[in-house]
Formats: sequence, C-alpha cells, structure tokens
Amino acid sequence: MSSKLDQLKQFTDVVADTGDIEAIRGFSPQDATTNPSLILKAALLPQYQPLVQRVIEAQGPGERDAQWLQQAATQLAVEIGTEITKLVPGKVSTEVDARLSFNTEAMISEGRYITELYQRKGIDKDRLLIKLASTWEGIQAAAVLEKEGIECNLTLLFSLVQAAACAEAGATLISPFVGRILDWHVARGSTPSSASDDPGVQSVVSIYSYYKQHNYKTIVMGASFRNIGEIEALAGCDRLTISPALLTELSDSNEALLRQLAPDMTFSNLQKLDVTESGFRWALNQDPMATEKLAEGIRAFAVDQVKLETLLSEWT
Repeated sequence: MSSKLDQLKQFTDVVADTGDIEAIRGFSPQDATTNPSLILKAALLPQYQPLVQRVIEAQGPGERDAQWLQQAATQLAVEIGTEITKLVPGKVSTEVDARLSFNTEAMISEGRYITELYQRKGIDKDRLLIKLASTWEGIQAAAVLEKEGIECNLTLLFSLVQAAACAEAGATLISPFVGRILDWHVARGSTPSSASDDPGVQSVVSIYSYYKQHNYKTIVMGASFRNIGEIEALAGCDRLTISPALLTELSDSNEALLRQLAPDMTFSNLQKLDVTESGFRWALNQDPMATEKLAEGIRAFAVDQVKLETLLSEWT
C-alpha cells in the first residue's frame, strides 16, 4: 500500500508549512505557505545566507532605520517565496507584517507591495496568496485585494464567525488553526480522547460543513497540526498545510487512510451567521478561545518579525 501521504494527496491538496526549500523539495507538495516565524527560521539556516546577503545589498548602504528594515524583511520573504515557486506547481503564501493587523489601509498597501515585488521577479499574482490575520480589518483588506485580483489567505482563524466573514468577503482561502485550538483546551485541563474529539478538528469540520452547506467557494485549509491524528481526522478537507516533521511521519506510514470529509456529505444544519462588523465583533468577543488565540498569534508573529529585522540590522 502507498504511504499515508500519497493516500492523502488523492483527496486533499497537501501544502508544505515551511520556508525550508530543501524540505519542500523532498515532499513535492501542491502549494507552500510561510509566515514571519518560518522566514526567521529559514534566514538562520546556512543555505539561506546568500539570499540574506542579496537582500542587504539590494537595500543599499543607507541608514538601517525602521522603514529600511521593514522593506528588507518583506524583500527577504519574497526572495524565499520566489525560490519556493520553482518547486511547487501551485501557490505560495506570503504574510503581511502582523503589526498591521488592525490597519485595513496599511494591509491593502502591503499586499499590493508584496505582489509588485513578486511581479518584478517574474512571478505572476496567480501564483501568490497574500496572508492576512483574520481580524475584522484583515478581512476587509482581503475584500479589497480580491477585487483587484490579488488572492488572499486569511490566517490565525479560530472561529466559525471569522470563517463566515472571510467567505462573505470573497477570500480565496482560509487557514483555521487546529493545533492552537487544542493547545488552549489542553492548557485548561481538557484533553480529547481521540482525534474526532479534538476541538481543533471539530472547528474545521464545522467550518467545512458551513461552507459546503451555503455554497461558498472559499477554500478551507486546515493548519497548525500537533499530530497526524488531527490530519487523518480531516482527510478530505480542501487543503491541509503540514509541517515537514508531520509530512515525514505520514510518508513513513503505509497504513490505510480513510477519507473523512467530502463536499457531498450530509452535515448538520448551520444557519448563516451575522457578519456585519458589530455581529462579528460580538461573536468573537463571546468566544474566549478565539479572542485569546488570535491576539496571541498576532503578538507572536510580531515578535518574530522584530527578531528578523534585528537580524537584518546587525548583518555585516
């Protein structure tokens, strides 16, 4: 029997959750996604030193002030993303600076800028996804960018109301975070007895069900997995973005993998949610897990963005 990874690829598009080019080359995923934390890790690897040096030289010898550093960090993400486009047939996700997560106009501007940088390198926008945090402001930025033909990946998504608002905004793709939802519950003493009881898995199943029931075209891409049990429980989801460690575990197993999700399955009736701004903010406010994990995720990405900029500021 083929590996679990090969079986999974039969009914789910597999995406590599890494900025490590060598890891991507080894697993032949359809797409790849990065974030500030992954770009930071990649920048510290010896094989990426020439890319970092190229970015530093391209930025010029001027003062390494805040603007210089932010542009250099964005350029580095694009450089790494450009290399990744040579290895995957599909799309590469590149994330907008997390510090802009509550500024719609700034996210729109940054999304356009990232797209322009890729186009200068000969990468058309149909190979890209601009990643934005699933704040109200991020979702509104996605609505504008999508109308301009710039496709978006709404990340740091932890609740059905976030997913509903993203779909109404016409987002190309969402990334609900499975493992971080589990982390929140485990930290409060609730450990699931099986993958099907995993609250992160259940969240994605609900979102998938909601989208199929109401005929939304937005792609559901489960993300942030803690174990392959979560992945197996979501086999059949539109896409799954998986870390190299878990891709290896799937590749090394030849046990049978059963499909769990399909568009024609019968789901429980889920009424459309109120995704006006007030309705969105109230529903998110009433979900402590989603509120806390969204804020925590933005802070963590911002911290790694600053670390990356510090690395660039000290580069000689």
